[in-house]
Amino acid sequence: MKLYYTTTSPFARKVLAVVHESGLLDKIELAPMTPSLSAPDPTLIASNPLGKIPTLVRDDGPAIYDSRVITRYLDHIAGGTLYPEARIWDVLTLEATADGAIEAAVLMIYEARMRAPEMVSEEWVEAQSAKAMRSVQAVNDRWMGHLAGPLDAGQIAIGCALGYLDFRFDDRGWRNSCPDLSRWYEGFAARPSMLATVPKV
Repeated sequence: MKLYYTTTSPFARKVLAVVHESGLLDKIELAPMTPSLSAPDPTLIASNPLGKIPTLVRDDGPAIYDSRVITRYLDHIAGGTLYPEARIWDVLTLEATADGAIEAAVLMIYEARMRAPEMVSEEWVEAQSAKAMRSVQAVNDRWMGHLAGPLDAGQIAIGCALGYLDFRFDDRGWRNSCPDLSRWYEGFAARPSMLATVPKV
């Protein structure tokens, strides 16, 4: 299999962390791409008409995407336990919360990069920031018991979301109102899978 990714994408990081946690690193060719918001690589488009990363090219079928599809597929083929049936709705909801926070943060980046400075909407940026921060606060307030349990895809997604906020928006200070989540993340960020996938510009 071949995984198209970029080293700064939090969605790609989530997939790469699952690759490491599932012991699949020797079964997947990693194919880094140059990030581009307006001109995706033709090789990528040939596999994914959306031109988005991450994209996983399989040996026995069409390429699959987005990150939630890829992580679940990888966990399936590894015979893993990242999507335990007994807690599946909690896991999927936590993963969706993390992905929503990531999407909001990415939209903040797009607003700054794709518009002329005089066209940037600070109101839009702040609305996206509020969405991300509400999501993080909800995890701190409601999900710490889940995060203390066995490793699952929801935990990985939250770890990658927090890492992206640190990477792009450390000045927003998500830790200020989330002490429990901050302590959890300090330990989670030290996992080998997280250390191996730290975002790089």
